[in-house]
Amino acid sequence: MNIELTDRPRRLRRDGIRSLVSETSVTAQDLVAPVFIDATTTTRTPIESMPGHERVPIEDAVTRVEEIRETGVEAVMVFGIPAEKDERGSRAWASDGVVQQAVRRITAETDAYVITDVCLCEYTTHGHCGVVESDAATDPTLTVKNDKTLELLIKTAVSHVEAGAEMVAPSSMTDGMITAIRTALDETGHTDIPIMSYAAKYESAFYGPFRDAADGAPAFGDRRHYQMDPANSQEAKREVRLDVEAGADVLMVKPALAYLDIVNTVSSNFDRPVAAYNVSGEYAMVHAAADRGWVDLEATAVESLIAMKRAGADLIITYFAEKLANQL
Repeated sequence: MNIELTDRPRRLRRDGIRSLVSETSVTAQDLVAPVFIDATTTTRTPIESMPGHERVPIEDAVTRVEEIRETGVEAVMVFGIPAEKDERGSRAWASDGVVQQAVRRITAETDAYVITDVCLCEYTTHGHCGVVESDAATDPTLTVKNDKTLELLIKTAVSHVEAGAEMVAPSSMTDGMITAIRTALDETGHTDIPIMSYAAKYESAFYGPFRDAADGAPAFGDRRHYQMDPANSQEAKREVRLDVEAGADVLMVKPALAYLDIVNTVSSNFDRPVAAYNVSGEYAMVHAAADRGWVDLEATAVESLIAMKRAGADLIITYFAEKLANQL
């Protein structure tokens, strides 16, 4: 049988032409590498659930960032593990806090673009992202006190910027956090500092390894009263719209892989850069499968990042940043 095919997509899949017609690409400049700075240690401490990552002491912050920069990744996101905690998380905004000390060193001695996570869960004894009442441990309807939390997020964001942070990323899903932080930054003369909002952050099972890494797991209860329900997509548009109206410069979706539909929705409906957070559980799963020989680590990781870009992400926060940068 003589079959005449006028359209043969395989023609464009051969070596030489394949890369020329590729629709999506990921480069090292698209990636942000998380860094964990630990005020409780003087040596690097491996994070068992996140192979290849460590908590590093403040004294090693610059060295750690330089290692990342050597791969071609230009931006880092700094997370802190404080030496002391209290109910309000007061070390989050202390001028000599772990993030503040690390950021001063990093910005003075490297060319990295420094983003800081603005939250309280790593700094509070209860591990929640804000102010809770003293009897919350026995209250099954625990909610973080929204407006009281805003005051502390403002202090934290301003302290990060005064230490040298070039972008702040509030992650607590507190109603009004972008308005409050934008107003505070403007009033203190930091009008040029952008805000990357964790605009659609879901109450996800994929965060487990991060909570070990940052020592930020809730001591009781969970975060479903202030993080989004994984079942909801329309709600994401409402959350994101509120942050855009409040002045958010970059919109983050977290997690990434299980929420690519949300990444696409945000990218399609809002004229702001979109960040996808390739979270710790996603990272750990690929490593675990690769360790068993079930998948190829680098190929699977690269494919995952391409999927995030294809869905509409402009930048990706990922624990794979260093490992994949040269290959990309």
